[in-house]
Amino acid sequence: MTLRIGIDLGGTKTEIIALDERGATLLRRRAPTPAGSYEATLEHIASLIGIVERELDQTGTVGIGTPGSISPANGRLRNSNSTCLNGKPLKEDLERLLERPVHLANDANCFVLSEALDGAAAGASVAFGVILGTGVGGGIAVHGRALEGSNAIAGEWGHNPLPWPEDDERPGPSCYCGKRGCIETWLSGPGLEGDHTHHTGERLIATAITQHAEAGDRTAQATLARYERRLARSLAIVINILDPDVIVLGGGVSNIARLYQNVPAQWGQWIFSDVVRTRLERNRHGDSSGVRGAAFLGAAIPPSF
Repeated sequence: MTLRIGIDLGGTKTEIIALDERGATLLRRRAPTPAGSYEATLEHIASLIGIVERELDQTGTVGIGTPGSISPANGRLRNSNSTCLNGKPLKEDLERLLERPVHLANDANCFVLSEALDGAAAGASVAFGVILGTGVGGGIAVHGRALEGSNAIAGEWGHNPLPWPEDDERPGPSCYCGKRGCIETWLSGPGLEGDHTHHTGERLIATAITQHAEAGDRTAQATLARYERRLARSLAIVINILDPDVIVLGGGVSNIARLYQNVPAQWGQWIFSDVVRTRLERNRHGDSSGVRGAAFLGAAIPPSF
């Protein structure tokens, strides 16, 4: 049996999964990610893999999903919001530590790969995967394979400016990338929460905003309406350029049920077509989607479902 190990390396948590050759889950664990230490992160990953392989008494292929991507120029990680990883030879150091090849990809690429193989985008020729969480990521899958691109930034949707900005959206919030008004600053979980605070003076987490809106709170409903309009504009740009069959949402904000009706109801006014057949879908694999995709990175040929 071929063991496939996947790791989703997040800023606050690390998830590890072990799959068999058919994609069935054999084991899944979560642990806090060491804060702010590159060396501790390396040891953390190696320790988790060691625990899994001892428990299953097998050695597996290793795929890792992380925010950011490997620079084609120098082989070092860049653009990660886990800033202690930036500028570090993460893939090279892990391969030396684990004494085997390590397949590393952007976490959004892992997410869309999982959903394209046997999730909400299964059977789609072209799928765009969106992560709406602490940050905003994007990935593209074509015929069940994730695209990386010549600069290893295919699908990096969150660090483009919010399209068709309204007067009160200029110049937009500051982004950690050094620019202002990035899509990520508006559509991430913290972006949603910050917008609510800006308009109401009330500090609520995203789930509480949704609960208040469902209970009839007009200020919370207005916050979600602004969010939906921004998401519709931002996805319209993706549809105009990529024209995917399906867009799959992941991350904590993707659990807001009203998005799946309200966003497609609006996006047509910004899409350069008389008909919009693109579907907006919630992910099928939930919190496990990214880590499953990471495990598939280590397979020479993705499984057939």
